[in-house]
Amino acid sequence: MTEQLSTLEKRIALLEDIEAIKQLKYRYLRACDNKEGEVLRDCFVAGSVEIDYGRIGKFSRREELMEVFERLACHDHIIELHHGHNPSITVSGDIAQGIWSLYYHQINSQDSSATQLGGQYNDEYCRTDEGWRIISSCFVLHSSQALNYSEMATGSLSGRS
Repeated sequence: MTEQLSTLEKRIALLEDIEAIKQLKYRYLRACDNKEGEVLRDCFVAGSVEIDYGRIGKFSRREELMEVFERLACHDHIIELHHGHNPSITVSGDIAQGIWSLYYHQINSQDSSATQLGGQYNDEYCRTDEGWRIISSCFVLHSSQALNYSEMATGSLSGRS
């Protein structure tokens, strides 16, 4: 009976860790959409990190990411929707790996553009005194599409004037 209880406790602990990591990633995605810089920053460990977001940049400290985030995203005319789904999370002690699919949609009302992209996050997490945090994140772009919707509204994309 004690062995079964121990196994059950381990299984529950694993499920709780996976859920905590999911909540961390969801918090990260919401912080991006809501322009919450401090919340976004706190999803990563303090100190050294490995962040590779392709053409957005590579960062070795979370503060470097924050500078780019504030410069590119934190404007009233930028509306973003980050949809993370299909997580695959493996936990080994105080370290975990996660793979997430991302669908992203951005509207820039200043230049009348819309961007859609799809890709995959490959993350690594560690357990800290504050809970799970991201220590490594690499985004791999699979597809992208950029549109100018002012042209669409006038009909010029369909050949009408």
